[in-house]
Amino acid sequence: MECTGKLGGLAIDYVSGRQKIEIEVNEDVRAEYDRLKDKDKLSVKIVQYREKRSLDANAYFHVLVGKIADITGQSNIYMKNRLISEYGEYERLCGNLVSLPLDDDINAYEVEFAHLQPTTETHINSKGKVFRINLVMRGSHTYNTKEMSRLIDGTVEEAKALGIETKSPEEIREMEERWGMKFEKA
Repeated sequence: MECTGKLGGLAIDYVSGRQKIEIEVNEDVRAEYDRLKDKDKLSVKIVQYREKRSLDANAYFHVLVGKIADITGQSNIYMKNRLISEYGEYERLCGNLVSLPLDDDINAYEVEFAHLQPTTETHINSKGKVFRINLVMRGSHTYNTKEMSRLIDGTVEEAKALGIETKSPEEIREMEERWGMKFEKA
């Protein structure tokens, strides 16, 4: 069950000593409540609500990636990975950053199976092979509005620095209204 709402209150059950959270929800959850109410254990996750970003935002990011790649002579994969590394969001597992060691001679930005941010940390195995530690970055398709805004802001700045035409002030204003976010004006 996933829904939106707000916290209503916090209390302590003095018999068990456990905390009880009251949540006011916006959607009708009665059927899910009936289905789950007798379960001994549930997984609970409460996070701040953020608007989901538009698929148009991700499409605009990819258009800029292609234009930057063309001008710099880099591949689209390289440029997308570098921009996500610079302006994107880290992958986390149980609150911890996810890392991936690769042979030191592999360029992390050219990897197609993951978005990686290379670090300065290296390890040498018993055979003398050097491995570089790379931090795993989330794919842009998973970003919320705030995260996507940061990625596009950085990408637009890089495009402008290369003389690439970005959206006009009117087009950016229209995107802001659709996506609910702010971009620096071109």
